[in-house]
Amino acid sequence: MKKSAHGRYWPWPPGPGVLAGLGATGLVIAGVAGAFAYTGGLLSPGALTQTRIIDRFQAINGVHPGFRRNHAKGVCVTGTFASNGLGARLSRAAVFAPGSVPVIGRFAVGIGKPFLPDNGTEVRSLALSFRPAGGEEWRTGMNDIPVFPVKDAEGFYALMAASAADPGTGKPDPARMKDFLAAHPETARALALIRARPFSTGFANASYNGLDAFRFVDAAGRSTPVRWSMVALDPFVAQTPPPAGARDPNYLFDDLVARLDAGPLRYRFVVTVGQPGDPTGDATLPWPAGRQQVDAGTLTLDHVEAEGPGNCRDINYDPLVLPDGIAASDDPLLSARSAAYSVSFTRRAGEPKTPSEVQPPPARPAAADLPKTGGEP
Repeated sequence: MKKSAHGRYWPWPPGPGVLAGLGATGLVIAGVAGAFAYTGGLLSPGALTQTRIIDRFQAINGVHPGFRRNHAKGVCVTGTFASNGLGARLSRAAVFAPGSVPVIGRFAVGIGKPFLPDNGTEVRSLALSFRPAGGEEWRTGMNDIPVFPVKDAEGFYALMAASAADPGTGKPDPARMKDFLAAHPETARALALIRARPFSTGFANASYNGLDAFRFVDAAGRSTPVRWSMVALDPFVAQTPPPAGARDPNYLFDDLVARLDAGPLRYRFVVTVGQPGDPTGDATLPWPAGRQQVDAGTLTLDHVEAEGPGNCRDINYDPLVLPDGIAASDDPLLSARSAAYSVSFTRRAGEPKTPSEVQPPPARPAAADLPKTGGEP
């Protein structure tokens, strides 16, 4: 299994209490900031480097040796993607030819501390590495929100400053957040879209959106702007607040393990086709409703295991690891993510590894692997 030489995630959101004074807006930002941190950001050359950004995230969350700097709490899954061939009209990528390819994935929550309890306002994420024959690879990271809360790294850096705790009070200054939102109306609009749909009860019934735009390139060289989603076949159920103390601290992951024990998870891979004028460089803006959608196949996940050597723990889900037939758009977040992940992974790779908080029980043996009894033919 090939290992990455690049980095992963940034440690965001901040620790408990940092956003506590922001009311409903603060709760949304606490959840979605992790999604943006997952996709990173890099300030203008000379103003701030990815190294300094990661230093800032470590100052916010602390350093947890061996864990990624954001989406630190997660679990590995494996399965297959079965293409129905319909995506080949848009992209010559091998994964869209009819047939199946293996997939190595990771479910995670948008927190930068690996041992925090799960809660209902955490962004759920699904990262995937497609491994078609021939040595190519395609990696993507998706989140269960409709848009990003900021459009560029400068906006994200300003959001960090606005939501940082005041040293005197230990809480954010609401006036700073008000000023930030006034200066960034795109974030106010994005937060309204994010708040309009509640989080799901778990990983299995959430659908995951790529959020950034990309370009599919077909066999003739024609380029088409696209966005993609993994749409859950399990029915969506909205998260509701539980009674105080009623949930296990790892309830999201425990529920995922139980669901996979009952049978495979399946998602439809839906490609949304952009039209001229649709924004490809601003991830806070949704594309208009009614755009053509192509159901390109089915993702099936049938195995879950704790992070460890050689599995998803050591894969960098860099969004610019792309096969022939898929290309980056003009979204500035894509190159920023790639650069920041490299720094983050370098640090993580040289640290001692601590076992993950999420430890699924050993997988049950398949029927074919069970020992035969005397009455078995």
